[in-house]
Amino acid sequence: MFISRRLIVAASAVALLAGCATPNPYDNQGQASSGTGLSKTATYGGLGALAGAVAGAAIDHNNRGKGALIGAAVAGLGAAGYGYYADKQEAALRASMANTGVEVQRQGDNITLVMPGNITFATNSANIAPSFYQPLNNLANSLKQFNNQNLIQIVGYTDSTGNYNYNMQLSQQRAQSVATYLTSQGVSGQYLSVKGMGPADPIASNATADGRAQNRRVQVTLAPIPGMQYQQPGQVQQYP
Repeated sequence: MFISRRLIVAASAVALLAGCATPNPYDNQGQASSGTGLSKTATYGGLGALAGAVAGAAIDHNNRGKGALIGAAVAGLGAAGYGYYADKQEAALRASMANTGVEVQRQGDNITLVMPGNITFATNSANIAPSFYQPLNNLANSLKQFNNQNLIQIVGYTDSTGNYNYNMQLSQQRAQSVATYLTSQGVSGQYLSVKGMGPADPIASNATADGRAQNRRVQVTLAPIPGMQYQQPGQVQQYP
């Protein structure tokens, strides 16, 4: 398949426009911007549009220029829609989790909340600690505000002390406790999953009390739902 230089230039222009079409009110807050000055929305939209250009050219063999431009516009707007959605959700979560002890991380499409052991559960317990209710309430409110449009994976961890099998079971129970509480607060369980990982993947040294408290954590990862077109924040179109 051959795509002319002029076609690539045109598609790239559409890619840039698709990525920047919707202004992001969170650009000045830093967390939604890349080192080049473009928001995540622009980055996702631009890459999506360029990929769409190639696909569009392949589909319309009789008029590759027209096919590429259509493909770029459609793919770019779809990708930018999710990028904008994720930018807004990330900003809202960072604001609501400030001073709670919960760390909000962003990697590509995924937003992960790291909830350390000093606020989540007492030792050898899967009962939610009093200090954990406020962060969970904030998370539940955010998920409902954004219309439950995320895959939600809840993973429990322990430190390395004690019996391995017991730790695996305890981490599963803790993840389930978080899931049960969120659904009791109105969060949809349709796209929610839980998993216990025991002492796997430590984020700090198990040789110190502080490190063990960091490892005894719960992580909640929010990701896009496959097959859902994120057209704009708060509105989606479900494809059959």
